[in-house]
Amino acid sequence: MGGLKRQAAAGVSKLSPDGRTPEDQLALVRKAVVRLYGTLTAFWGDTLAPRLREQADIRILDYDALSPDQRASVDAYFQENIFSVLTPLAVDPGHPFPFISNLSLSLAITLHDPSDDTEHFARIKVPSNHDRWLALDAPRHFVPLEQVIAHNLDELFRGMEVRTVHAFRVTRNADIRRDEQEADDLLEMISEELRERRFAPVVRLEIEPEMPRKVRELLMDELQLDTDDLYESNSLLGHADCMRLAHFDLPEFSYAPWEPVVPPRLLREGDPAHLILLGRTADHPNIFSAIQESDILVHHPYDSFRESVQRFIEEAADDPDVLAIKQTLYRTADDSPIVQALIHAAEHGKQVAVLVEVKARFDEANNIEWGRQLEESGVHVTYGLVGLKTHAKVALVIRNEDDGPRTYCHIIATLAPATTTPRRPAAIPTWACSRATRTSATT
Repeated sequence: MGGLKRQAAAGVSKLSPDGRTPEDQLALVRKAVVRLYGTLTAFWGDTLAPRLREQADIRILDYDALSPDQRASVDAYFQENIFSVLTPLAVDPGHPFPFISNLSLSLAITLHDPSDDTEHFARIKVPSNHDRWLALDAPRHFVPLEQVIAHNLDELFRGMEVRTVHAFRVTRNADIRRDEQEADDLLEMISEELRERRFAPVVRLEIEPEMPRKVRELLMDELQLDTDDLYESNSLLGHADCMRLAHFDLPEFSYAPWEPVVPPRLLREGDPAHLILLGRTADHPNIFSAIQESDILVHHPYDSFRESVQRFIEEAADDPDVLAIKQTLYRTADDSPIVQALIHAAEHGKQVAVLVEVKARFDEANNIEWGRQLEESGVHVTYGLVGLKTHAKVALVIRNEDDGPRTYCHIIATLAPATTTPRRPAAIPTWACSRATRTSATT
């Protein structure tokens, strides 16, 4: 949406491959998004919340539905933990409209000053570093933080009358223009792009249906939006916060834990569950011996990633005969064992080279941070290639053996249908691990 809006504003007349202008495409996208957004917001209130309540006694209650004791409890919590964090920001000739960060939840507040009979507008940001769902006295019962704040505004605006309070949320454009060919430093360019994205134009305003027209118009005017950028939510704003509810210990409503299979040649000694099942013992002292026998093809998530790819890197990091590890990184978890193994390898004197793709959309900041941590540990880091995005997941280990240095490789391949006839596509990636070859010492 952001890219199309930018093209339309710039007067771009070039047609898309199907013959549509940016304005034509915006109209089509808007039509589809409104339908999808309505389905999303209605599903929470009409389907999911009632089922959570009836079947698992998981409840997100409105503040108005709380008992007097529950209200007293959350009000006391507000005074002790929330009040001092909040920063009310007024909007008037002496105070410009405040910056609204991307995807943050805010309260739009209208006030009346009885001392001079004037009307005022203020905004409060709901703290994003605090759990949105405040626990009540019953297990798995919660009240939204924004509602607790809204019902305690008298503490923040003493001497003023609070007329209306409504939540809203903005989405900023993430489609930032870049010219890699003119960049002197790719890492610096991506870092600057992240700073620009933070202040990028707003492309969507989500509001509660009850928000007064005057407040809507004020927000749209200040954020430079029109009615096509306005979305009314039929339930909560920011449904991603509900993901916390998926982590309760409720086995009757959860998928059974998945236990991937360990490829037979990668079974470890002392693994009785697998050895009894197969009626055999482990044949190889390490993963490199197993790969020397022949290539190993593993298929995730059916075959264990931990006992194949992760083990491949971890054993290489620990093996005194390994000389070097070279690898690409596209996306990583916050506690990535692969990254930790690479750091461990570098700290123990191995040559480690990593290509960190800093253009992985929405993971740029994480990848830059990982790259810096790797560099601080002695890893040689390259931050992608100008004009290209490296999406391949590959690794190369060079190991010194009796007959000289030998390379071991890990390569990912994604299967696709071999025919153009419409059919269900292959959705599971296949990993090939690994290949043992002789190499010269200079490889």
